[in-house]
Amino acid sequence: MKIAVLSRNADLYSTKRLVEASELRGHEVEVIDHLKCTIVMEKNRPSIIYKGRTLDYFDAVIPRIGASVTFYGSAVVRQFEMMKVFTAVESQALIRSRDKLRSLQILSRAGLGLPKTVFTNYSRDTDDILNAVGGAPVIIKLLEGTQGLGVVLAENQKAAASVIEAFHGLKARVIVQEFVKEAGGADIRAFVVNGKVVGAMKRQAKEGEFRSNLHRGGTSSIIKLKRSENAAAILAAKKLGLSVAGVDMLQSKRGPLILEVNSSPGLEGIENATGIDIAGKIIEFLEANTKKPTKRIQKDKINA
Repeated sequence: MKIAVLSRNADLYSTKRLVEASELRGHEVEVIDHLKCTIVMEKNRPSIIYKGRTLDYFDAVIPRIGASVTFYGSAVVRQFEMMKVFTAVESQALIRSRDKLRSLQILSRAGLGLPKTVFTNYSRDTDDILNAVGGAPVIIKLLEGTQGLGVVLAENQKAAASVIEAFHGLKARVIVQEFVKEAGGADIRAFVVNGKVVGAMKRQAKEGEFRSNLHRGGTSSIIKLKRSENAAAILAAKKLGLSVAGVDMLQSKRGPLILEVNSSPGLEGIENATGIDIAGKIIEFLEANTKKPTKRIQKDKINA
């Protein structure tokens, strides 16, 4: 196959591993900066131009689209879809997963466990907001935040009200979630590929920190998921339409609680913690779903 990895930085761990895994399996692979792609729309002839070349030779693409460039990145993925190129993450699923509020609504409708969450456009009713999630302490998250940025732990009612009002004063959209104390500052990242959990790790926040993100100094270790956790991760990815996803959840007395479903999950933490070739699993998924027409025609002739 000829595979494109859509990434703005060829030196990132995840990008390098996907290239390595592709080449080990005999595929041709190229890193494409999606922000430097030009989308050309014409009747029945969609195309993409990149550095003076028309990208009409790829069999599959692996999107590694950053949250800050979701709009244009998803448009590039959509254009490849229009060109009949298989994509590891579909454009609509990418857009859906980046909208935290919409994602939580979809997961809630699917009957998945979630931390109690409130979203409002009116900041003056802070008592109602806080009471709805069981009172302080609460977690306040920017809807556009990533990697633990824009996440605040408010330990009492007064502090929570001040933070909510401040964010709304800045026209920043936030959600308010219950603080799940029994999780102990830890969460689980389950990596799902093609409807199966291919690896899972437990992330523990460093002392004095409530965010378990590895970018924030957290540590990780391999974990064997409970049946309920495995099922929740698979269902969460399915409901958001993601064939490749990192599902983050908390362990609680009432079962797994989904925090977020990431459509461009990093590979470094999960591969180091588990020792599993996650990049290889993604390439295997492409192989199983990409069949070149010429090969099918030749096989049909042989069978005839």
